[in-house]
Amino acid sequence: METPAQRIRIVLVGTQHPGNIGSAARALKTMGLRRLALVAPHRYPHAEASAMAAGADDVLDQAQVFATLAEAVADCRLVLGCTARDRRVALEQLLPRTAAARACAAANDREVALVFGRERTGLTNEELQLCHAAVHIPADPVYSSLNLAAAVQVLAYEVRLAVLGRTAVDADAAESRVLASHAELEGFFAQLAQTLDEIDFHKGRAPESAMRKLRRLYLRADLDAKDVRLLRGILADAQRMASLARRAGAL
Repeated sequence: METPAQRIRIVLVGTQHPGNIGSAARALKTMGLRRLALVAPHRYPHAEASAMAAGADDVLDQAQVFATLAEAVADCRLVLGCTARDRRVALEQLLPRTAAARACAAANDREVALVFGRERTGLTNEELQLCHAAVHIPADPVYSSLNLAAAVQVLAYEVRLAVLGRTAVDADAAESRVLASHAELEGFFAQLAQTLDEIDFHKGRAPESAMRKLRRLYLRADLDAKDVRLLRGILADAQRMASLARRAGAL
C-alpha cells in the first residue's frame, strides 16, 4: 500500500545546471522521498548530476523526464509552485510548513507535485497558472538568494515532518471520494472558458480576469471526479443551446 510520501513528486522545471539535479535527488532521499520529475532539463543525463547525487543514484535512475510542466503534473490532484517572486498571478501564498501539511493530506489518496522553477528566473506566469497555490520560503530579505537544491531540501524536510506527524487513517477516510485529477480540472477549465465565449459572457471584456477568479472559486470547492463530470455536462448543454440560438438567429 502506497504511503503519502510515495505519492509526492518533486518537479524541477528547466534546470540549467545538472549538479542541481543531483543535489536535489540527494535532498529527496535524505527525507524519505523518491519521486523526481524533470521538465526540459538543459543537460541531463550528466556526470555532474550523478556525482552530486552522492548515493541517491536510484532517485536519478527512476526520474521521469517530460517536455512540459502540464505533462509532468497531468495526473496530480494538488500542484504547489515554489516561487520567490511576487508575480501577477493571483495564487494563495503558503509557507513551507503549511504547504507540506496540505500536500501530505492530499497525498493520502492522490498524486501531488511540488514544482520548482529555473535557477535564475523561476517559474513563468503560464507555469504558475497550472499550480493551485504558491509556496514561498521566508528567507531574509537582505539576502534571499537560495540555491535550488537548498530550496528543495527545505520543502522535503517539511514534508518529512508532516509525514511523521500523520495519524492513522480510519476506515471511513479510506473510502473517501475520488478527487478530480489535475488533467480533469484543466479539461473542465478549458471547456468553461470556451462556453463563456460561446454565450458571450464577457461582453467584449478581456476574459483573463474572470477565468482567474473562477479557477480560484472551483479550486476552493475541492471538486471530485463526479463533480467535474456533472459540471462538464452542464457546460455541454449550455454550448448546445448557444449553438441552437446562433442557428436560429441566422435564419
